Amino acid sequence: MVKALAIGTLTAVVLTSAASTTTVNAQTKDIVETAVAAGSFKTLAKALQAADLVTTLKGAGPFTVFAPTDEAFAKLPAGTLENLLKPENKAKLRRILAYHVVSGTVMAGDVVKLQSANAVSGDTVKIGAQNGGVTVNQANVVKTDITASNGVIHVIDAVMLPIGK
Repeated sequence: MVKALAIGTLTAVVLTSAASTTTVNAQTKDIVETAVAAGSFKTLAKALQAADLVTTLKGAGPFTVFAPTDEAFAKLPAGTLENLLKPENKAKLRRILAYHVVSGTVMAGDVVKLQSANAVSGDTVKIGAQNGGVTVNQANVVKTDITASNGVIHVIDAVMLPIGK
């Protein structure tokens, strides 16, 4: 009986430790790792890699990323994404992706109080809050406050293109 109790206690300690480790690991994933783990940002991850921005978004930050889903990229006109992923269009792709990033951590509660934000690209993005929803330029924010170790992700349903792309 004592042996069974000892094994039960040891099992509880191991399971508690495993659960704690899982929680800590989830909080230590950076923006890129968090996006990749979500599974709906494969195109964004591919574009970040082509633009050599993975290392930047794995950096200390903090960053707020308005992340277009794979479906958002699919809405671009035919051939647009393929063209942007070409090495000769790297600078254009970098600007477009940087247009989706704001320095600092801007949580949903803060976003709804803003009318605009300065993107890392140097451009200004317009923010609107009405009817219980938030838009960034013409993109709808469909999920908010996905936290990462170096910032936050807000999911959007369209790829934003800076003026004079």
